[in-house]
Amino acid sequence: MNEENDLRKQLHELLEDQRLAVISTRTGDQPYSNLICFAPSNDLRHILFATTRATRKYANLMKESQIALLVDNRSHGPADPFRALALTALGKAVELKGTEAEQARGIYIARHPHLQEFVSSPSTALFRMNVEKYILVRRFQDVIELQVTP
Repeated sequence: MNEENDLRKQLHELLEDQRLAVISTRTGDQPYSNLICFAPSNDLRHILFATTRATRKYANLMKESQIALLVDNRSHGPADPFRALALTALGKAVELKGTEAEQARGIYIARHPHLQEFVSSPSTALFRMNVEKYILVRRFQDVIELQVTP
């Protein structure tokens, strides 16, 4: 197995193991971060997330689609500096509509069944992040980047 395949496997495992991420949007020149539940695609090209339309996050996404998403596996223990992984995904968010939204909603609910009512509400928007790049940080200084091709 080559280095890129090893990296893809590590990213896939981290994204599958974690259920929460921090999403950063932007309004003007100010960043804004929120905790979200997410669902990754198997090929690492997309990440699904949902938000209520009456939020600052949604308003920011409507103005600027470029986002960052942070996923980590810290345990809040003393070994974290040596073992924790922090993964940043960079890309653009697209609100899904119609059949595409219905298909994605099924994937999202399969991962987060406790959020079925929330994600099925007419006031909730479902987004797909089209990932352009992943940046993985291990041991606080080992940085690896993976460009995601369309």
